[in-house]
Amino acid sequence: MQFTRTRIRDVIVIEPKVHGDDRGYFVETFRADKLEKFLGFKLNFGQDNESKSSKGVLRGLHYQLPPHAQTKLVRVIQGRVLDVAVDIRRNSPTFGQYVAVELSAENKKQMLVPIGFAHGFVVLEDNTIFAYKVDNYYSPECDRGIAFDDKDLNIDWILDKEELKLSPKDTTQPKLNETNDLFEFGVDYYA
Repeated sequence: MQFTRTRIRDVIVIEPKVHGDDRGYFVETFRADKLEKFLGFKLNFGQDNESKSSKGVLRGLHYQLPPHAQTKLVRVIQGRVLDVAVDIRRNSPTFGQYVAVELSAENKKQMLVPIGFAHGFVVLEDNTIFAYKVDNYYSPECDRGIAFDDKDLNIDWILDKEELKLSPKDTTQPKLNETNDLFEFGVDYYA
């Protein structure tokens, strides 16, 4: 596995080694020991989630507040998405900036979205299956979001706005500058 820090240091792209031949392929999609060695701390993934979506579905930008804040390890099993992580840590040098990475069944890339980031993705192919591990359970009381179309974030979702399909919840999220439900840069939420 290869671990690469993005332009926002705490967001990491993981590229597993694919062993393929005429029978198909084999890939290790997760190795706790290697990831923890790279990060320098332990993660305890306790829940796996999966969604299937058609082209144009946009899910996000979501996050959970402490004490149920989550780190996510995301990947695509079938199809293709543009995956986005937005830094929502007050006083961070990259506050309000984002990382966008195409994840696909073909490239097998994964993205680690740490606590302190809002996460979302837009589906680029029909019948896309998206999977993720989280290190804390879902909590409706701690569930929050940021507007996907916040002009201050200026996220390029690749598809035209008319092509996007959102849940009612995702069409009414506040802009980043309209919420106080954020994280603090420099706080160790893993302690």
